[in-house]
Amino acid sequence: MSNPRNIVVVDDDAEMNQAIQRLLNAAGFRAITFHSAEALLEAGAAATAECLILDVHLPGLSGFELRRKLLNQGGAKPPVIFITAYDHPDSEALALDSGAIAYFRKPFCGQSLLTAISKALESSAI
Repeated sequence: MSNPRNIVVVDDDAEMNQAIQRLLNAAGFRAITFHSAEALLEAGAAATAECLILDVHLPGLSGFELRRKLLNQGGAKPPVIFITAYDHPDSEALALDSGAIAYFRKPFCGQSLLTAISKALESSAI
């Protein structure tokens, strides 16, 4: 039996973290959740993530700032999916221009997220 793939979720909304964690666990992934970018960085969990799901608007570092920080640190560069409840006209373009696999506005379809994760995992295997 293979080990579950690590998907890291960073969202300051505890209910959203829990909902995504349940969805991912039911789909056979290991979901690891954080309430802030700083908590993720402190734990060093990005190094073991096979995909990151980042909320755009976080207290402290935003999801975009976290993405840039991880890219600048070097090392593993897991694929990223951005999610947001506070959509801004330029946010989706900024997300996709940064190399994100997908950008979802909350609420989003769980199956769409799972499809994007599968795409992310396939792209990182290339």
